[in-house]
Amino acid sequence: MYAVEHHLTQELDSITTARDLTRRALAESGYTGLHDDALLVVSELVTNALVHGAGAPVLHLVVGPSRVRIEVRDSSPRLPEPREPGPQSGWGLNVIERLSIRWGSIPQGDGKVVWCELAAVPAPVWAN
Repeated sequence: MYAVEHHLTQELDSITTARDLTRRALAESGYTGLHDDALLVVSELVTNALVHGAGAPVLHLVVGPSRVRIEVRDSSPRLPEPREPGPQSGWGLNVIERLSIRWGSIPQGDGKVVWCELAAVPAPVWAN
């Protein structure tokens, strides 16, 4: 297992930093799932923390060859609520729900953690 925690800045550049850290963690852990899915999910979680949360977000990753857990903590106690996706917004949590095997949010201190887990799908076994 590979674990990393990083305190991001309260700027949109943090999305790029989070993606870079995630890309490195996926490669170093040998994660066999779709890296692009994990990168999209981390982008959505960090974006939501920056836009709808409070304070500078904290990214926490735990990655192994077949599973990745992504957590983003911020200082807002307001838990996320999925919205109907539309032209202007509402896609983030819907994307996270579709790409992860499970996700949720929990209060932590004065804020919250929004988390999700992705799993590598085993390759199909072909019968001869």
